[in-house]
Amino acid sequence: MKIIINYLDISKKIALIFLFFPLFFNCTVKEKPEFLGVDNIKVLDSNIKTITLSADALFENPNNVGGTLKTDDLKVYINDSEIAQFETEAFNVPSKSSFTIPLTVAISTDSIIDKKSIGGLLGSLISQQLKIQYKGTIDYNILGYSSEYEVDKTQTVKIKL
Repeated sequence: MKIIINYLDISKKIALIFLFFPLFFNCTVKEKPEFLGVDNIKVLDSNIKTITLSADALFENPNNVGGTLKTDDLKVYINDSEIAQFETEAFNVPSKSSFTIPLTVAISTDSIIDKKSIGGLLGSLISQQLKIQYKGTIDYNILGYSSEYEVDKTQTVKIKL
């Protein structure tokens, strides 16, 4: 009887291996998610103290598995002057879907005003437009594999003060 029990335990383990083996290898990582670009740069809020900017990083993931996306050195330029550097929290990549990562930053208006850019800033305030550029990298990580996406998007946006 003990031999029969051991045989049943072994056969259950083998059956589980054969059940999970195709499931494990069916999770494909064909390629890294495709970076479609940065879009929808806009001013969310502007007042005398801060300007809050927002943009969407667009991606398409064809894989059955996700991973994470994160940025540590994304820079924001306003009228060709570097104004801020920021990082995002790790974003979990959904499998087999299109998705966006919000890139939001609040910038102190004091940091925008300096002697080099005062003329450009005054011109922007009169025309109520800012030239905003997001530049840097977004890092993709999955199971020890990492890759980078280059971001370089410029857009002129209207502001309301």
